[in-house]
Amino acid sequence: MAEDSSARERILRAAEELFAESGFDATPTSRVAERAAVPKGLVHYYFRRKADLLAALVQRLPDGDVDARRVVVVGDIAESLRRLVAALDARLDSSPLLSHLLWREADTHKAVRDALHERYRSVVRQIRDVIVAAGGAVVAAKDVDSASALLAHAVSYRHSVARHAPDDDRLDLELTFVAAALERP
Repeated sequence: MAEDSSARERILRAAEELFAESGFDATPTSRVAERAAVPKGLVHYYFRRKADLLAALVQRLPDGDVDARRVVVVGDIAESLRRLVAALDARLDSSPLLSHLLWREADTHKAVRDALHERYRSVVRQIRDVIVAAGGAVVAAKDVDSASALLAHAVSYRHSVARHAPDDDRLDLELTFVAAALERP
């Protein structure tokens, strides 16, 4: 049975690489089988349809939930948000090929798009939780939801597009700006 899971894993790795290189639609399952060094029938044994391969890859996206207790610095919203973004970046960076594939296929595959929307909602929730935990009573509750959505858009942009650009401190400036605005009486 260990060989079966090994073959399944090789198929998933091959599909991830090939879909990221050429795109889902341009990659036949025969190429996946060839790259994985398995018979084509074994690909279909594990994944009835090619779309099932993509769905399995979506499930492999690293968990994006960060324990707020590990990043919150009470009284310092900006530093808390920096720590949260660093933790989110690290999780996404653990699988750059997969994240590239998913961002690439989001326009044409509903399952991928739905997974990325869910990830966005999770980031909004986490940012909100960190702002509230770090800011306490100082934070104007009416502004927390707007700030959370705004920063989640910035993080999503960074993860989808800006990660291909040279590193800059733009997101840090945005975090500092939003934190300062939230902390004003």
